[in-house]
Amino acid sequence: MGQRDEVDVDALIAQVIAREGDYADHPADRGGATRFGITEAVARADGYDGAMRRLPLARAEAIYRRLYWSAPGWDRVATRAPRLAAELFDTGVNMGPAVAAGFLQRALNALNRGGGDYPDMAVDGRIGPATLAALDAFLRHRGPAGEIVLLKAVEALQGERYLTLAERRPANEAFLYGWLADRLS
Repeated sequence: MGQRDEVDVDALIAQVIAREGDYADHPADRGGATRFGITEAVARADGYDGAMRRLPLARAEAIYRRLYWSAPGWDRVATRAPRLAAELFDTGVNMGPAVAAGFLQRALNALNRGGGDYPDMAVDGRIGPATLAALDAFLRHRGPAGEIVLLKAVEALQGERYLTLAERRPANEAFLYGWLADRLS
């Protein structure tokens, strides 16, 4: 499909790691200790049993590629809408891939002109045939600008969720500015 579908996953992973930093264990962060943005729970589920301060960079990169790019299906989204796939990857890292997929599904459902362009789908947080068919139909009906509109919709849902998290748990206010500032990069 040419240049349009090329996403440099290694660059996306490097950007996340640069933004997340090396080791952190912020007392207000419910995720606990992290290294390169990988939480201890994710590292342990991946079979890592060492100290979080020593989680190897290559292991963190592999976790990002497998759990936050390939498994959620962003590679399949990337062949259709690469900028959207990059944002979904980033959203999935911050909020979980199922949340990111749910944002895409909600946006596609709301943008189908009352089901006239394609049917609504279940918002199940998984990128499967129905989501990909809806994305294909949306892009076919809306053209190249459609990807930008979907990107804005996903970012709007993400921003709303960050604000809600800070409102519901004041300790999250320590992170809100950074969460929103990350959206500018």
